[in-house]
Amino acid sequence: MPDFLLELLSEEIPARMQRKAAEDLKKRVTDALVERGLVYEGAQGFATPRRLALSIIGLPPRQPDLREEKKGPRVGAPDQAIQGFLKSAGLASIDEAHIVSDGKKGEFYVAITERPGKETPAVLAEILPGIIRGFPWPKSMRWGAASAEAGSLRWVRPLQSILATFGPETETPDVVRFEVDGIVSSDVTRGHRFLAGPEPILVRRFEDYVAALERAKVVLDTDERKRRILNDAKTMAFALGLEVVEDEGLLEEVAGLVEWPVVLVGTFEEAFLDIPPEVIRATIRANQKCFVLRDAKTGKLANRFIITANIEARDGGAAIAAGNGRVVRARLSDAKFFWETDKRALPGYAASRLKPLDQRLKKLEDLGIIFHEKLGTQGERIARIAALARELAPVVGADPDQAERAARLAKADLVTEMVGEFPELQGLMGRYYAQAQGEDASVAAAVEDHYKPQGPSDRVPTDPVSVAVALADKLDTLVGFWAIDEKPTGSKDPYALRRAALGVIRLVLENGVRVHLVSIARQRLRAIPDREASPSDRDHRDKPGDDVATVAADLLSFFHDRLKVYLRDQGARHDLIDAVLALGTPRSSSPLAGEVVAQRPEGGDKGAGVATPPLTPPRKGEGRGDGEPGKGSVDQTGAGGIVQDDLLMIVRRVEALGRFLDTEDGKNLLAATKRAANILRIEEKKDGRAYDEAPDATLILDAGAEEERVLIEALRVAEMEAKAAVAREDFEGAMKALSLLRGPVDAFFDKVTVNVDDPALRANRLRLLNAIRAATRTVADFSQIAG
Repeated sequence: MPDFLLELLSEEIPARMQRKAAEDLKKRVTDALVERGLVYEGAQGFATPRRLALSIIGLPPRQPDLREEKKGPRVGAPDQAIQGFLKSAGLASIDEAHIVSDGKKGEFYVAITERPGKETPAVLAEILPGIIRGFPWPKSMRWGAASAEAGSLRWVRPLQSILATFGPETETPDVVRFEVDGIVSSDVTRGHRFLAGPEPILVRRFEDYVAALERAKVVLDTDERKRRILNDAKTMAFALGLEVVEDEGLLEEVAGLVEWPVVLVGTFEEAFLDIPPEVIRATIRANQKCFVLRDAKTGKLANRFIITANIEARDGGAAIAAGNGRVVRARLSDAKFFWETDKRALPGYAASRLKPLDQRLKKLEDLGIIFHEKLGTQGERIARIAALARELAPVVGADPDQAERAARLAKADLVTEMVGEFPELQGLMGRYYAQAQGEDASVAAAVEDHYKPQGPSDRVPTDPVSVAVALADKLDTLVGFWAIDEKPTGSKDPYALRRAALGVIRLVLENGVRVHLVSIARQRLRAIPDREASPSDRDHRDKPGDDVATVAADLLSFFHDRLKVYLRDQGARHDLIDAVLALGTPRSSSPLAGEVVAQRPEGGDKGAGVATPPLTPPRKGEGRGDGEPGKGSVDQTGAGGIVQDDLLMIVRRVEALGRFLDTEDGKNLLAATKRAANILRIEEKKDGRAYDEAPDATLILDAGAEEERVLIEALRVAEMEAKAAVAREDFEGAMKALSLLRGPVDAFFDKVTVNVDDPALRANRLRLLNAIRAATRTVADFSQIAG
């Protein structure tokens, strides 16, 4: 089978665009071929700083012949239908159509179109110009005299040549002939810009192409360039008794800057090692795209760094290393100046007797830097975060004073010289400055860690002070943007609110923290001034007309969505998550228990419509599950339609439900519940009414079957025990209580006929089926579970 080779040679392609461009080229060409009936065996895309390449193996030499049948109207149809068919089928007259007999519907006209397949090179010549012209570069340009013409070619950098060959492995391939804005395809390419001669390189097929480029000092495969850079860097570091501080992102970028990687070692003065190591690494990485080295024994940075050059210099790279060293020293001199400056008193604040980081905080407040026009200044936001961190401290086991102190200092480094130069060091530099002025170790750690986790793979803080401040920071962000209705939409999330929600979820779950998100949201909503209100009405968001409960509920729904994504990524079944979260839907109380499931606690939010618990869940036996009206009992786990804002309990309930359904009792109870629900749905639709009242126990005792009497008692006991277990947050115990229903439910369906002639008995048995469904809802909505 023939193979196809394509190369697009240009000026330097930005490193960040190369890998995706290679994938885009492969996808667009192969999709176009498959669409035209040309199925291939394999395809690979490649990128270097100057070229995109594509190799496709196992292409057929030509398209398959195409035969299409288009069914038309029946014979004898009105002329209007006949004419419409001829037009759509491209026929000149009805005589060109075939007549096909259908035994049931009679005779129909059918238009048969046969097209011979084209030679594959001709197909490639048709599709490639359009793919090249419409290539999806993030940024592109026009060049030369033709750039003034409308519709002229755009490319990431000026395109210089196109190589396109097609043919079998055993023969000399042919050039796929086409032209794009005066650039004519050929079978030649060029090697390294500096290390190879000016002579063009004749290419036959992919294997020859790769070998020829290697001889011309070009490594085609990005991953191979990465491997050589890292291996050579490690070898050189080992020879010096050092090791490379590996950086995958930097390695990917550097591999996109060179076609022929040559690894060298540069140096700088040891005096610069007094600067924090992260600053040295950021300086050398950002400005010189170099790797830092460290002592293999102590782990401390060394005054050496790794350079990746794109040429083999005559002096062995000495001039290149020296030049990079001069630039690095200049950059480190600036960093050292910033470091020393940030640790000194600020002009104008020296007499304030504040510590240097506190002076930065005062400067931040004095500058009135806006966080968001509708959410106030950074100073106002810091005050909100500090207040919330203090409230959360007891929840996570942190000292309230330390949590508030850390929250107040957390943003102070935003106005330091170092963070101004390297924004990616915010938080980290705050920790260094906090340590330098003698702050408690937990406070200093929280200043750095309050931004974490910033993604699914980022580290989650575990120190209680750090957890309190990190939660406060993220929750204030989320509540604030929900308050001003700046929520994520579709793929747009300019304020990274999805990431913030995931951060809250990971902080809560991985640290075993229990907080009630709705309570926090309501309190925080009232702490945010309404800047669109009149000046006399601007203090807080608890004015009449502010729908605090609605905003809080919408934010909780967002948390539930992000929790689903997180749990699914962890391998949890989506239907079990839905089954547990569905309990947040308000429903009537159980037809058997007749208990008040939730009461508003004393001093709760009047008019909010949902019970408002304190920030922390009640301790066992304190206002949870006692079932006494007026005592403020709140089942925050969600049974009976209570808002589920304790994420840790949601997860534990999902885990317990999964384990229960893995047992025989669980599987059988699920099947029985679904059977009961199906019968109810059919009969309720037929009767036009719902059977959600409590079953009549007297009728069962007088006229019911023995299996009914056993089942109603089993339901009463199981639901009572399950609710008590849920109130104790003993979800395993709740599942065990429900498992006792298996026998009575099985016996009921085996021995009892629901749709009997006696209407009263039939209605009562349908209510009994509803009671089965209601009993299982003490732990989950079984209707959401697959199976």
